[in-house]
Amino acid sequence: MRYIVFIIAIIWSAFTQAQDPSILYENGVKKLEREDYAGANTDLTKSIHLDSKQKDAFMKRGEARTNLGDFYGAIGDFNFALEMDSSMATAYNMRGLAKYNLGDDLGAIEDYDKAIEKDSAMADAFTNRGFALYNVEDLQGAYFDFTRAIDLDPKDSDKYFNRGVIKAELGEYISAIDDYNKSIELDKDDPEAFNFRGVAKYSSGDLEGALADYDKSIEMDTEDPVKYENRALAKTDLGDFDGAIEDYSKSIELFPDDPDIYNLRAVIKYNKADYDAAIEDYNKAIELDDYNPIYYENRALAKSELEDYEGAVEDYNISIELFPTDPDTYHQRGLAKILMGNKYDGCLDLNTAQELGSSEVNTDIKKNCK
Repeated sequence: MRYIVFIIAIIWSAFTQAQDPSILYENGVKKLEREDYAGANTDLTKSIHLDSKQKDAFMKRGEARTNLGDFYGAIGDFNFALEMDSSMATAYNMRGLAKYNLGDDLGAIEDYDKAIEKDSAMADAFTNRGFALYNVEDLQGAYFDFTRAIDLDPKDSDKYFNRGVIKAELGEYISAIDDYNKSIELDKDDPEAFNFRGVAKYSSGDLEGALADYDKSIEMDTEDPVKYENRALAKTDLGDFDGAIEDYSKSIELFPDDPDIYNLRAVIKYNKADYDAAIEDYNKAIELDDYNPIYYENRALAKSELEDYEGAVEDYNISIELFPTDPDTYHQRGLAKILMGNKYDGCLDLNTAQELGSSEVNTDIKKNCK
């Protein structure tokens, strides 16, 4: 009999807990902390059904839904929380983040403005608004917000990284490098900081420094094709064409559907006079993107080197069809036609190149068309 009473007591206790909104709320918060977002959403929903006046439960469920990618549901939860307490800066900030993830940058900025109005010391609100301002191309505004975020939280490596990106976009490469330095000082294990510092060094003309940063970045992250592409550019400018080809090949191995990488590798092969191999890469680039005039123009140059002038003219024709105002393409097609023995049409192309603004074509006109 005591055993039966004990079992009933356990069942009743479990039932009571399942009907207690505060316990369900606490369970939901614990699951949220463990990143069990689905479980947190379930428990918090049950808690809200039992007591719909819990602003904190709506806030926490909104956080769980944000992490689940349910941004509309999250916005609804933050709305409910703000209806109960319109002074919550965190609610505006979180709602802004959900709007940002839905692509509503202007709506997000409005919410971040309100969050900052309620709490001017909220570093994350400045950071989040900085990202949204960047998306609407207000780089100066983003710069201000990332700077303010650093002032409020100077020990966060990401905040220096973010400002470094803005500085680089503004052409302030040396200052950007300073921010990347600080970011790396605070977090030595972030491959992106080394990669972006490498880009800034490359843009400022420090090729050796860029190469060293790309090496370090790739050492920490061997699966990002962009990092190999960046290093290949530095190696190309340093004259290490074989090394550049190796990096482009690795980038292609990791992401075989990017036509630009085939094109860039082909350019290196072309410069090494390996025209057949270059054409193979141009073929692949065109297979992946047959609307880029540059690929056809580049392939035509390689065909001309192999004296396939007819094939070159065919490629120039397509390039001109796609981009009819490029003087260089008319210039090169004109030369190919002249080499085919079609001087009249070739000179027409050279004159068109001149009319479109090319000054480089003048020597070839004097040589072939006077």
